[in-house]
Amino acid sequence: MGEDPDTIRGEIADTRERMGETIDALGYKADVKSRAKDNVSGKVDTIKGRLGFASNKASEIAPNADEVKGQVRKAAGIAQENPLGLAIGATAVGFLAGMLVPSSRVEDEKLGPMADRVKDQAKETGQEVLD
Repeated sequence: MGEDPDTIRGEIADTRERMGETIDALGYKADVKSRAKDNVSGKVDTIKGRLGFASNKASEIAPNADEVKGQVRKAAGIAQENPLGLAIGATAVGFLAGMLVPSSRVEDEKLGPMADRVKDQAKETGQEVLD
């Protein structure tokens, strides 16, 4: 006929606990501002973590100021020891840069025939060297 009063009390306590959890969950769902804040906060933390990782990677890869200064001193020393080599290297770099830049209409009109002859001579010379 009847259940044990202790069992009933236990069931009531369980029901109250579940109702409390349900009320808390409903309250959280109804509190859009807090949910949005939690969502944004989580995303901000994720972005901060990614930026921190990228920053650490960049600092590992990039040379520090002392390394850069050392390389500049080394390059300046080489240039002072061998100015002719520096001039030849700079000329070669300038020549290559000039070859990579497209020619303008005026250059084609003024230098076109002469440029074609120079290119043909270079090709012939290159073939002779290869043969």
